[in-house]
Amino acid sequence: MVLVLHGGPGLREYTETLLPELVDAYTLIRYQQRGLPPSTTSGPFDIGTQVQDVLRVIDALKLVRPLVLGHSWGGQLAMHLLVASADRVAGALIVDPLGAVGDGGAADLHRILGERAAPAAARRARELDQKAMRGEGSEEDAIEGLSLWWPGYFCDPAKALPMPAMRICLPTYAKTFESIGEHFERGTLVSRLPEVPVSTHFLLGELSPIPPLHGLASASLIPGAGVEVVPGCGHFPRLEREGSVRSALDRVAERSSAAE
Repeated sequence: MVLVLHGGPGLREYTETLLPELVDAYTLIRYQQRGLPPSTTSGPFDIGTQVQDVLRVIDALKLVRPLVLGHSWGGQLAMHLLVASADRVAGALIVDPLGAVGDGGAADLHRILGERAAPAAARRARELDQKAMRGEGSEEDAIEGLSLWWPGYFCDPAKALPMPAMRICLPTYAKTFESIGEHFERGTLVSRLPEVPVSTHFLLGELSPIPPLHGLASASLIPGAGVEVVPGCGHFPRLEREGSVRSALDRVAERSSAAE
């Protein structure tokens, strides 16, 4: 069993692109995180509550120590799950996450996305993102901003795949990032990841707008964690390097089985 944590925060569940690569060998459990239907649309939207949501899914489905696969914000959420309840999971694959050290790469992300966009598009996207972070503007504004940033998530923006249909909950987006910042200030992950005992592997895009150095710094905190930087790949390894997520998940599964 593999429990999948989508990125965002506040986005609709978008990990259906993993199915062709994984379903012949793994049972995937995908759920919409709080903020959008069919999940609860109410808060709170702090990290602690969202970790408890993961555990509620595990309990409701009677999962016995599943593997966890988290992408982007979902990777950050997976790291918080590991420090809170590592005994509930068998291992984790963390794909191109916002990291654990410093600001996790947030400043680099915004800088690089701006460099990869046309100046007018970058200005407009920043304006819309600032409104979203204040909890202002409309969902349509936020989706417009995401669409302007979207090509920059790929190693070659000119060859970016079309953005899928998206929804976003603005309160989830703003409040979750506020909670992420609070945990950075407390050093939650930096202080507790060294205690994580389960098989963990990081899969990072060489040319992601979250530079690999942030994922490498996160992986270095976890005893025995594996790490792979995928050449010529941006933020979406599954879309840009077919087979990369499957091979990394196989390694996690093999290591977690050997440890049992």
